[in-house]
Amino acid sequence: MPDKHATLSASAAHRWMKCTAAPRFEEQFPDEGSDYAAEGTLAHEFCELKVQKKFQQLNARTYNARLKKLKADPLYNEEMEKTSDAYIEHLTEKAMTYNSAPSVTAEVRVDFSEYVPEGFGTCDCIMIGGDTLDITDYKHGKGVVVAAAENPQMRLYALGALKRYAPVYGDTIKRVRMTIFQPRAQAEPAVEEITREELLAWGESIKPIAQKAFMGLGEFAPGDHCRFCKGRAVCAARAAVFSAVEEFKGCVPNPKAAPTDAAAGNTLTDAAIAELLTRGADLVKFYEDMQEYALKHILAGGAIPGFKVVEGRSVRVFSDADAAISAVIGAGYDEAVVYERKAKSLAELEKMIGKADFEKVCGAYVIKPPGKPTLAPESDKRALYSPAAADFAGVKK
Repeated sequence: MPDKHATLSASAAHRWMKCTAAPRFEEQFPDEGSDYAAEGTLAHEFCELKVQKKFQQLNARTYNARLKKLKADPLYNEEMEKTSDAYIEHLTEKAMTYNSAPSVTAEVRVDFSEYVPEGFGTCDCIMIGGDTLDITDYKHGKGVVVAAAENPQMRLYALGALKRYAPVYGDTIKRVRMTIFQPRAQAEPAVEEITREELLAWGESIKPIAQKAFMGLGEFAPGDHCRFCKGRAVCAARAAVFSAVEEFKGCVPNPKAAPTDAAAGNTLTDAAIAELLTRGADLVKFYEDMQEYALKHILAGGAIPGFKVVEGRSVRVFSDADAAISAVIGAGYDEAVVYERKAKSLAELEKMIGKADFEKVCGAYVIKPPGKPTLAPESDKRALYSPAAADFAGVKK
């Protein structure tokens, strides 16, 4: 990606704006590649190609040649075709809302160094028409839902886009709309729309933060943003959050203190449980990060005192499943007993025939019963669990 080596990348802005020490701290660690990241890159290439075909008059011969090459990639799967088609459908519908055909460009390099030292990045799609600058970012991931509201990555891209197109559009752009299109994680795109003035004011407000992070003068501030930090498993500041036992004194009772009410003295209060639940969730994440680091470190020839790598649990498999089944049938067992007829799942059928056709054919037979009661922080956007609604789930009127 073009912004791969930016010290203060837009994609990591949610982290370095909170933990200003992170950028320079992460420089000592190698880039972490993964199949998920490579798959996401390939999916973006499908989106870029289809935007060029739809809006930039890419000729059929070139399009088909490039499409064939993308499909030959080992990470290719049919879902990429469907999500990229949905992406183009979304952009097409958006373009139709303008009074006249807007300008649409894919993979646009933008410079926002006026606000972030050496800051630059690449917008997946920029659409400009009337008084509106519209930026759309495609996210292929399905594990973490990305919000558009106050999203620093999108706002930095928007600042860069304003600068890039200023010579053409001048001050005619009054509104800025930023959209996160994440079809595998959320049914509807996430959108934030602000005025040009609001965006520029935000840009000015982050200048001192960015300068501090770039100069290596920042402070560590562990939190949820640690999730994708390259140094998350060995960060002393993150560890300090969990090793500072003294902080728990106020919520954990001392069983030796002989309180007036013995039962109450040895029982955590609801407030104490709330505090420990919050800390415990982050501790679990940190522990898992340390486990992953330790495993890789030992496999690479390093050592973690008191730990070793062993062979995990394994299950038996056929070296040649077809030959094994043939041998069973050859031994006299009925083929009907050997093979099991099984219908595809709802998700498999929807993926096979597409969402639109699936809704037409099977929509009348689909219900969504409530999930099991799950504990979540108050900031969670989901509605409160309703026992009454659960009792009547699946009942058709």
